Amino acid sequence: MSGLFSFALYLMNLNKFNIMKSPIQFLFVIIFFSLQLHAQNNGTITGVVVSSKNTPLEQVTVTSKNSDFSGVSNSEGSFSISNIKPGKCTLVVSHVGFVTSFIQIVVKSGAVTVVPKIVLVEASNTLSEVIVSGSVINRTLANGKAGIKTIDLPQSVQVISRKALEQQQVTRLSDVVKNVNGIYVGSARGGAQESFWSRGYDMTANNMFKNGFRYNGGSMPEVASLEQVEALMGSSALLFGNVAPGGILNMVTKTPTFTRGGSVSFQAGSYAYYKPTVDFYGPLNSTIAYRFIGSYENAESFRDVVTRERFYVNPSVLFKAGKRTYFLLQGDYLRDYWTPDFGTGAIGREVVDLPRNTYLGARWSNGLTTQASFTGQISYKFHKNWKFSSNTSFQDYGRSSEGTERIQPAADGTLNRPLGKNKNSEIIAAQQFNLQGTFNTGSVKHQLSTGVDTDYSFTQGYTYVYDPANYDTVNIYDPSTYETDLGIPDATNTKIVKTTTNRVGVYAQNLISFTEKIKLLAGIRWSWQESEATTYNYKANEYTPENDPNPKKDPKRIDAAFSPKVGLVYQPVANTSLFASYANSFTPNTGVDIYNNPLEASIIDQFEVGVKKGFWNGLLTANVTLYQIINNNLAQMAEFKADGTNNTDSNVKTLSGQTTSKGIEVGVNVRPIEGLDIVTGYSYNDMRYTETSGLPGSFIEGDRLVRTPSNTANMSVFYTVPVGKFKGVSVGSIANYIGERIAGWNNTNGQTIPDRTIPLEGYTTIDLSLGYTWKQFSVLCRFSNITNELNYTVHENYSVNPIAPRQVMTTLKYKF
Repeated sequence: MSGLFSFALYLMNLNKFNIMKSPIQFLFVIIFFSLQLHAQNNGTITGVVVSSKNTPLEQVTVTSKNSDFSGVSNSEGSFSISNIKPGKCTLVVSHVGFVTSFIQIVVKSGAVTVVPKIVLVEASNTLSEVIVSGSVINRTLANGKAGIKTIDLPQSVQVISRKALEQQQVTRLSDVVKNVNGIYVGSARGGAQESFWSRGYDMTANNMFKNGFRYNGGSMPEVASLEQVEALMGSSALLFGNVAPGGILNMVTKTPTFTRGGSVSFQAGSYAYYKPTVDFYGPLNSTIAYRFIGSYENAESFRDVVTRERFYVNPSVLFKAGKRTYFLLQGDYLRDYWTPDFGTGAIGREVVDLPRNTYLGARWSNGLTTQASFTGQISYKFHKNWKFSSNTSFQDYGRSSEGTERIQPAADGTLNRPLGKNKNSEIIAAQQFNLQGTFNTGSVKHQLSTGVDTDYSFTQGYTYVYDPANYDTVNIYDPSTYETDLGIPDATNTKIVKTTTNRVGVYAQNLISFTEKIKLLAGIRWSWQESEATTYNYKANEYTPENDPNPKKDPKRIDAAFSPKVGLVYQPVANTSLFASYANSFTPNTGVDIYNNPLEASIIDQFEVGVKKGFWNGLLTANVTLYQIINNNLAQMAEFKADGTNNTDSNVKTLSGQTTSKGIEVGVNVRPIEGLDIVTGYSYNDMRYTETSGLPGSFIEGDRLVRTPSNTANMSVFYTVPVGKFKGVSVGSIANYIGERIAGWNNTNGQTIPDRTIPLEGYTTIDLSLGYTWKQFSVLCRFSNITNELNYTVHENYSVNPIAPRQVMTTLKYKF
C-alpha cells in the first residue's frame, strides 16, 4: 500500500509534459487509489447462441433489460460478459432476421454463470434491422486487429452503422462523416476527391482504409456496399504503421450470410440524379454463401456543365471449411466518369462572388477514375481462445483528367485559363498475418494480438505540357467570354515518375486485465519503409518518356521507426471507462540533412485522456476525450550548412520545428424512448506552428494551420413510430457545423505577398428526412441544406468549390 502512495506522489510531482500533465496525473492517481478501494464481487456469464438448425450465430447481441451490460457472440456463437452486478436479470438476445429472445438468469457473485444454449428462431416477417438498445461502447471493431471492445480501448472510437447510413440516404463518404465529431471535409480539389481532416491533420494520403487495408484516397468511394464506417481518432500507428496522427477511417463492406435475402432500391433526386442499387445474398449450400451488390449512378449538378456517371459492383463469396475455419473472397470495382470543376476562384483574400451554378472550365473537360480491388481472408480458430488470420489484398487505381484548371483570376476578373492534363496510377499488393488469443497468468487475464504486415506499392505519375499553356483568356464576370469552343488541344507527355514503395511492419499488443476494473493496453510496432523514384524524361523529336535510355534514379530512401503505445483503463462499474494513453507515429520527410543524407522521419507524440460512459442499459452513452499531439521534429530549412556557412538551399533541412495540436471531443448518444435516436457531437481543435526557425521561407510561429477550424459540431435526431396507427412512419434531421477557418497557404517569414490566407466564415447545414416502411416496402425522402446555406471548401487558392444548395432525394426500396 505504501508503494502505491509513493508512486501516486511521484506522479503528482512530475513536471515533464505541458498541457496534458494535470489530467493524466490526476487520472493515474485516481486509478491507483481506486485499485485498493473497490472489491471484485461482480460475476460473469457465458453461453452459446445457435439457430433452429443448430448453426452457431455470430454477431448476436446479448444485453440486459434491467442492467447496463452488453456483449456480442463470436464465430462459434459463444459469448462471455464480465463485471456484472450479482442478482436476477433478464437477458435480451437479438439478431437481424431472428425473433428476439428474453431469458431470466441469476448472476452469482464472484462466479461464472453458464447460460443454457440459446436457440433463436428465424423471423420470416421481420425485414427491418433489429434495433439494439445496447451501448455502442461495447462493440468490437472490424479493423481493430485485436478483437478488443471499444470500451477497453484507451482511444476515442466512433462507429457509423448501416442503419444510420440507410436512414440518412448517404451517397458520399462526406455524408457519412457528418456523424463523426472532429472529422470534416477539408477540400474537394477539382471535384475529383474529398479530403478529410481530423485533429488538424490530413487523412487522405495514408489514413483511408477499406476492410483494414490501405485505400487510395484519390477517389469518391462508393457507399452502397458499406456495412459500417469506423473512425479511430488519434494515433493508430501501432496497428497500421505510417499513418498521420489525426485518425483513420475504415470502410467495412457487407459480407455474405447464410440467411437468404436482399433488396432492390432506386434513388432519384435534384439535378437529374438517379441511382438503382441491388443487394442479393444467401447460401448456395450449407458451407458456401454469396453476396452481390451493384449500383449505377447518373447525375447532372447544381454546377453548369458538370455531370457524373458511376458503375459499381461488389461480389463476395464465403466458404466455411468446418466449424473453425472460413474463407472470404471479395471483389470491388468502381468506374467513375466526372467533370473536373475548380469552382469559382479567389481574388486576393476574397472568394469571388459568382452565382453558385457558374462553371468556369472548358466545356470539354473530363475525368475518369477506376478503382478495383480483390481481397481474400482466411480465419482459423485453432483453439477456443486463439485465432489466426491471413488477409491478402490487391488494388489497382487509376485517375486521369484533362481540361482547364486552377481558377486564379486577376483583380478585374481577367482569367488566363490554364490547360492541364493529369494521369496517375497505383498498384498495391498487401499481406497481413494476425494472431489473436487470450490466456491467464494467475489471476491476470491477457488479450494478445501480434502480427506481421507487408505491402508493395507501385505508382506512376505523368507530366503533360501544352503549347500554348493557356486555353484562352476570359473574364469571370462576363459569361459570354468563357463559352468559346476552340476544340480539345493536344498535350505532350514530357515526364513519368515511377515510384516503388515497400513497407514491412511487426507489432505486438497486449490488453492486460489486472482486475475487471484495471486494465493496461501496451504494445509496440517496428515499421520499415523503403521507397525509390525513377524519372523518365522526354526529348523532343527523339524519344518519349517510356523510351528514355537513361532514366534518373533517385537514391533509395529508407525509414524505420518504433511506434509504442501504452494506455491505462479504469472501469469502476459496467459500461464506464476512464483512460489515459500515450502513442507516437512517424511521418517520412523529403529533402536531405546538412550532410546530404536523406532526412530522417519525424516522430510525433500524442497524449490522450478520456471517459466513455453508458447509462441505463445503453440508452445514453457519452464520450469525452482530451488530446495533445506534438511534432517536435518538424522539418524546416536548415539555417547553416555543415561547414557553418549560411544555407540557401530549401532542400537542405533540419528537424528543428514544432507543431502542436490540442483539443477536446465530446459525443453523446441518446435513445430516450423506443424508436428515437439522438446523436450529438462537438469538437474543438487548436493546431499551430509552435516553434519555427524564423528564416526566410519558414512558417510564422504561433500561426494556426490552414484548413483547421477551431470548432465543429454535429447532431442527428431520428424517430420511427414503433407501434400503433402510424407504425413505420419515420422523421429525422441532421445538422452539421463547420466553424471559421483559414484557406489558402500559411504565411511565411520574408514573403513578398502581404497575406496568402483566405478567411472563411463558419456555416451550418440542416437536412430533414421523412419516411415510411410497410412490410417489405419503404420510401425515404431527404431535403438537404434546407436553409440554402452558401459556403466553400477550398484547396489552396485555386479550387474554391461551393457546397451544394437545397436539394431533395427520394429512395424507394423493396426488401425480401
